Amino acid sequence: MTPAPASRPPHDLDGLDPRFSRLVSAPSSGDGVTRGWHLLDNADALDDLGVAPIGTVLCVHGNPTWSYLWRSLLATATDAAAAGDPAWRVVAVDQLDMGFSERTGAPRTLAQRVRDLGDLTDALDLAGPVVTLGHDWGGVVAFGWAVDHPQHLAGVMSLNTAVHQPDGVPIPAPLRVTLGGLAASTVRTPAFLETTLGLAHPALTPAVKAGYRAPYRTADRRGGIGGFVADIPADLAHDSRAELDRVAAGIRLLGVPALLLWGPRDPIFGDRYLDDLAERMPHADIHRFEGAGHLIAEDVDYAPAVLDWLGDRFAITSVDATTGASTAARVPDPHAPGPADAVDRRPLWHHLDTLADSDDTALVEMKPPAATMSADQTIFAVAPPRVVSWRLLSRRVRELAAGLRAVGVEPGHRVSLLVPPGADLTAVLYACLRIGATVVVADAGLGIRGLTRAVRGARPDHLIGALPGLTAARALGWPGVRISTTRLPGIARRALGVGMCLADVAALGRAEPLDPSTPAPPADAPAAVLFTSGSTGPAKGAVYTRAQLEGVRDALARQYGIGVGTGLVAGFAPFALLGPALGATSATPDMDVTSPRTLTARAVAAAAAAVEADVVFLSPAAVANVVATASDLSSGDRVALARVRTMLSAGAPIAEPLLSAISAVMPAATAHTPYGMTEGLLLTDIGLDGIRDAGPSGGVCVGRPASSVAVAISALDDLGVAVGKPDAAPDVTGEIVVSAPHLFDHYDRLWLTDRASRRGTAHLDTSAGRWHRTGDVGHLDAAGRLWVEGRLQHVIATASGVVTPVAPEQRIERIHEVGRAAIVGIGPVGTQQVVAVVESSARHPRLDSAGLAAAVRSAVQPEVALAAVIEVPILPTDIRHNSKIDRTRLARWAGGVLSGGRMTRP
Repeated sequence: MTPAPASRPPHDLDGLDPRFSRLVSAPSSGDGVTRGWHLLDNADALDDLGVAPIGTVLCVHGNPTWSYLWRSLLATATDAAAAGDPAWRVVAVDQLDMGFSERTGAPRTLAQRVRDLGDLTDALDLAGPVVTLGHDWGGVVAFGWAVDHPQHLAGVMSLNTAVHQPDGVPIPAPLRVTLGGLAASTVRTPAFLETTLGLAHPALTPAVKAGYRAPYRTADRRGGIGGFVADIPADLAHDSRAELDRVAAGIRLLGVPALLLWGPRDPIFGDRYLDDLAERMPHADIHRFEGAGHLIAEDVDYAPAVLDWLGDRFAITSVDATTGASTAARVPDPHAPGPADAVDRRPLWHHLDTLADSDDTALVEMKPPAATMSADQTIFAVAPPRVVSWRLLSRRVRELAAGLRAVGVEPGHRVSLLVPPGADLTAVLYACLRIGATVVVADAGLGIRGLTRAVRGARPDHLIGALPGLTAARALGWPGVRISTTRLPGIARRALGVGMCLADVAALGRAEPLDPSTPAPPADAPAAVLFTSGSTGPAKGAVYTRAQLEGVRDALARQYGIGVGTGLVAGFAPFALLGPALGATSATPDMDVTSPRTLTARAVAAAAAAVEADVVFLSPAAVANVVATASDLSSGDRVALARVRTMLSAGAPIAEPLLSAISAVMPAATAHTPYGMTEGLLLTDIGLDGIRDAGPSGGVCVGRPASSVAVAISALDDLGVAVGKPDAAPDVTGEIVVSAPHLFDHYDRLWLTDRASRRGTAHLDTSAGRWHRTGDVGHLDAAGRLWVEGRLQHVIATASGVVTPVAPEQRIERIHEVGRAAIVGIGPVGTQQVVAVVESSARHPRLDSAGLAAAVRSAVQPEVALAAVIEVPILPTDIRHNSKIDRTRLARWAGGVLSGGRMTRP
């Protein structure tokens, strides 16, 4: 490498403000030689604004980038200070031999680079509070500086990086390839740089690529790129391995706020490195940007997230009257878990203990497993229907719990359950809960893509699955030590990476039982990660603590009187799993769990007869098909359904006509439509009579809040944005905001999403639990009843005001010729046009057919003026529920049709 002095970058690089460019000289603590550095620094810009920063963000790039990587953070931080927000100085360095800093002509190890950065900050007289921010191998250097400067350190932040390479685990394949052809790929040619720039999602513009290439135009300028690659500690004997280990160990002792922003599509620093950092800094806030990869700083708008986090974690505590200098102090995390509740608690397996000697039925599985195995190869005997007593279920849960501990499942470990609803899933779930493991439940209704995102995002330590789940796990690279539900042939076991089956685990548990005096996990320990439906975006993992899941159980028991002796038919998997916790005898009807529409009236009746059901829970899509197939019921089926006293349907708001129709199928039952979601399974409730008494008020009436639940509304502005301060004022349409002790704790590794879900709720009473923005829109009436009017993202902002979709859809659906209807908006927000898309007898989509179109327009006037009416044979719905119309997809399709596109099916 040819030595060369530091220089400034060209003034015309895309997105880079030349005001920030600065040259600095810093004596080296290693050899005393003064080195020339280039860096980007907004200190002068803040001075020009007359504001004093409350701290400094020290940014360190990796290989083969340079300080250009941080240009948006410098601009955003400076603009925020100009707008009156707390000011942060941002210093983004070009490491020596990189960017426009000096080319030293000598190789530099990791330890030297950490010292180099310290030399620079000494020259800058950079005192605290300092928050570091690194990326790639610059993340290690930044963490090294943090470990060495505790007196100045206020916090650490990082984009994709790694601080530890496990022994015996190969370094990422792209780096292995690079190491194999070091000279050619990293110095003599720009191949390494170009490969890195090709990792962006979406692709970088030519101007941005030119910005990254600017300091590396010739081979003699790329020596640092090759030097960085050569310094990768690929084995234990490498010169930099000891320093990497020192930094990795030091991170555990930092004890300062931490933020990890991650791109899961990174082929170099994958989620295993995120797991390692999270284990070293368990208090860290984490956000995974689905779709982002290695160049996360280019893939997503990360700068606002950084400034939001700084604003949440640090606040101005004093200002020097003479100099104007501000002092920042850490702000306690208001959402950090508190101490465990000291009140007496009944664990979720309480009834498994109290009924352990009972031969009464605990659960009935109406559909046998897809693969028929002999009785000694499964936990339970295979015979349709599959009947399991409390005694057997309790024993198997204890055996599996002890066996799982014996094979290495520890408290806090995550266990992904890829098992169809039924006896196996129930036993494994309660066994995991009993030993303090966290279950990860992402049902097959998410589809392969959704399941892959869910399992990879949750990063389970162990994976228990039936054959289809294990096959998908192997093919798609899902993480976790694998256990099969049934004994597999040797070839299949090896091919799928399966070590043992549940029968083996149970045998270990019989040989070494659990100590009965082992205490239950604490109330605030994580119990489950339950994934949302993904019907309005990628599925999110909602984390529940032990106390919160116990609260869900108690809320259902109070509201509907479910307990020991209750017969429960659960046509929706999560409620089947709650049966043992409630002490109820539960049955899962014969259906395809990935398609609730496959549930028939006869299947429900058979399940009801098997457990003498008092309570039936169905999703709205299942309700529709049960009603549609009711004519197939035999006299015996009708007798079984006539015993049902409570029918529940939740998952999507259900209108009065459908609720009335299902009541005719179960004539003695009180029909209820509770309002809830994955994040809170019971929030409000109303019966059919209550809906009729409420009358029309725009939307679906879901009743009054359940015990200990509070509801508020955040009013919409003219663009359909929920900006109002949440309160309980009646007849105000806005986003529904809820609070309850049994609400979920947080979203898993989605700090930004979690933060947004709490926005604007600081003034509300939190004594009952956290507040959560649901993403639903609706209003409270004068009697305190909640009405749901749709999803926030489906609100239509027209020139004459906002339109929420559910009320006009209901009016259209009263037309005899219409099945279901969807109201969508097309065009720019604020001047959107309203389009109705309706299911009719049309075999192919058609636009504005005279008779039906006129009836549809008449049904919604004068409140809504329709730009068009489109008839389709069937409306698209979400995968999991089969009941939530995919309005986003419909809006795109309708916009294309009305712009002259082909009239294909949506």
